[in-house]
Amino acid sequence: MKIEHILPADIERRSMEIIEDELGDIILPPDEKDIIKRVVHTSADFDYVRNLRFSPGAVDQALTALKGGCTIVTDTNMACMGISQPGLKKLGCRKVCFMADEDVAAAAKAQGTTRAQASMDKAAALEGPVIVAVGNAPTALLRLRELIDAGKMRPALIIGVPVGFVNVVYAKEVIMEAGIPYIVAKGRKGGSTIAAAICNALIYRLTRE
Repeated sequence: MKIEHILPADIERRSMEIIEDELGDIILPPDEKDIIKRVVHTSADFDYVRNLRFSPGAVDQALTALKGGCTIVTDTNMACMGISQPGLKKLGCRKVCFMADEDVAAAAKAQGTTRAQASMDKAAALEGPVIVAVGNAPTALLRLRELIDAGKMRPALIIGVPVGFVNVVYAKEVIMEAGIPYIVAKGRKGGSTIAAAICNALIYRLTRE
């Protein structure tokens, strides 16, 4: 193995070339390909080629929401910070995470729930199109499903990629049956970086020439 001397500006391009080579004969749907590659680039994990699931029309719904100046709600500050602010600014969109808000903490304590659940309740009051990106807390997805079933929230897209062992697989399955456009990482894998990567891939589709 030899060291590749790559300029910093070319590292991402070269990484994408390597991913393309290693995909081999695998043919990805055109509207999903750049999103899946972005996730693989972020994680160096080719399992996402098989376990990222897209509902029909999910990408188009997400792009429409971004064009409409949507709000992206995350369940961790890490995911929120990882989403491209320059890209959002170009589109007139914004990103928020309510997990550290005092009112969310107070609501969670009063109701005996998690902050993730309480943050979804707060998100339900947002106006305009909303994309919800969950990379950590399956309880956020479970509460989101309850809000959807109660007619209190209808996101333009749900990115369901929490990571872990407790209720993670179940929460993802529940979201896939909610009747809302979704991008979900089936199984236990996921994380805040994956949630941010999916958001960025969608943003870059509209902002990169």
